[in-house]
Amino acid sequence: MKHAYIFPGQGSQFPGMGKPHFDNSAFAKKLFEQANDILGFRISDIMFEGSEEDLKQTKVTQPAIFLHSVIAFRSIENAKPDMVAGHSLGEFTALVANGTLSFEDALSLVSVRATAMQKACEINTSTMAAVLNLSDDKVEAICEEVQKETGEVVVPANYNCPGQLVISGSKNAIDIACERMKAAGAKRALVLPVGGAFHSPLMLPAKEELQAAILSTKFHNPVCAIYQNVAAKAVMDQEEIKQNLIDQLTGAVRWTQSVQAMIADGASKFTECGPGKVLQGLVLKINKEMQVDGVN
Repeated sequence: MKHAYIFPGQGSQFPGMGKPHFDNSAFAKKLFEQANDILGFRISDIMFEGSEEDLKQTKVTQPAIFLHSVIAFRSIENAKPDMVAGHSLGEFTALVANGTLSFEDALSLVSVRATAMQKACEINTSTMAAVLNLSDDKVEAICEEVQKETGEVVVPANYNCPGQLVISGSKNAIDIACERMKAAGAKRALVLPVGGAFHSPLMLPAKEELQAAILSTKFHNPVCAIYQNVAAKAVMDQEEIKQNLIDQLTGAVRWTQSVQAMIADGASKFTECGPGKVLQGLVLKINKEMQVDGVN
């Protein structure tokens, strides 16, 4: 039996997140204070006392989820992952869990990524939409068709589980694609309350900024493989890990395919570390035979 550790991305935040860890653990308190210093603002105050709106800002959300997830993972005694994966932002936490990045370096990269993504969102009027109960092939074909007709970006962004695919692109192209998805039989095609087209070519300005930061950061040899979003297979090579991390900003999160690859490589237990239970639910939708649990 192989034990996989998985880490959530944006959307899992909630007011008060991380407070029980801070109150009950000296090492958690130390990491919160370290994070406040690295980020240059007191993220702990926003996490513990901020509103939902405060936590929705990308530059806050991403470091907050990363910090909470690292602390949750490190609170497990003798955690020895056989493999790791993270959903979008969660990939940075996974790289701390498998020893590829130090906590400090990963948090600095997450901060650069969040700020760069927020800036990229302000350049274009863009969004994302969840498409339910339509085959991946059909969603891909409709995106391609709408892109050709409009000359605007609309692409599959998150392959979350069978029957749940998120698309990303310009506001206009997303609206047109949603109507066509519903006409093609989708149970729902729902525009999401997000500020931009994550995991699409519209994130190119952010990708260039993140690339410079990644290439100047020290990466280490991982203790176990990471199944990265864009590759959906086991990766151990530092240079490959860097490139996949850079490509992830404009490429799709292939979560379904990553979990399937982990199962094919022997995973039978998945532990989600961080706020929420979203990934546990997705793993069971991908394969209901899996054992799942979580550490919040």
